[in-house]
Amino acid sequence: PGTIMDVISILGLVLGLGAILGGQILEGGHLSSLIQPTAFVIVMGGTFGAVMLQSPFATFMQGMAMAKWVFTPPPLPQRELIERMAEWSHAARREGLLALEGYLVELPDPFLRKGLQLLVDGAEPERVREVLEVEIGVQEGQLKLAAKIWESAGGYAPTIGILGAVMGLIHVMENLSDPSRLGAGIAVAFVATIYGVGSANLIFLPIAKKLLAHVSRLTLMREMYVDGLIGIASGDNPRIIESRLQGYAL
Repeated sequence: PGTIMDVISILGLVLGLGAILGGQILEGGHLSSLIQPTAFVIVMGGTFGAVMLQSPFATFMQGMAMAKWVFTPPPLPQRELIERMAEWSHAARREGLLALEGYLVELPDPFLRKGLQLLVDGAEPERVREVLEVEIGVQEGQLKLAAKIWESAGGYAPTIGILGAVMGLIHVMENLSDPSRLGAGIAVAFVATIYGVGSANLIFLPIAKKLLAHVSRLTLMREMYVDGLIGIASGDNPRIIESRLQGYAL
């Protein structure tokens, strides 16, 4: 985990597309027959138009921005956070909770700062948990909604692909008087179906699943953080806190 490139996502995309294109070549077909700008416009335009219609603007834009997580996952420094919280627990045990105020400047994440600030302000452990778990739930819900726009795209794309194929066949029927154009016209029509089904199952749905997995990992790390803070606020032994938190990072 981290900001390094997710190699398996790149390999998966290359393997999936390579298998389709390689199969076309092995069957004696030409790659040029799969390149149909009109079909691409119909499928992609129709799919994202439907997704935009169903989604609030902020959710749609967040989902688009999250797509980069497929290749560069969000930083989730669990080990580093566990070490930092072990240090906090030792400091709080020696000098009291007010001693943790000096660590606030080290935290760039507003959620982490908020939790530690509640601890420094002397909030009761259960109140700290209550406040932070509300924020975790809200953020998890927002991120899942944003990730699921890709799942929605995977649902719409095959249907839009069939719509594109039907439109292509209508065009073919309009040219029945010219038999020389029928074969090429039918081929173009079915490329839209390939675009719809292929983009859904090779791109959109896998993106959605990967984003939801990252959201789950982010939520787990925040729950780990809350668990650690409650342990510090309750005066638990630093070794017990560290041992419990290490279970989250397995």
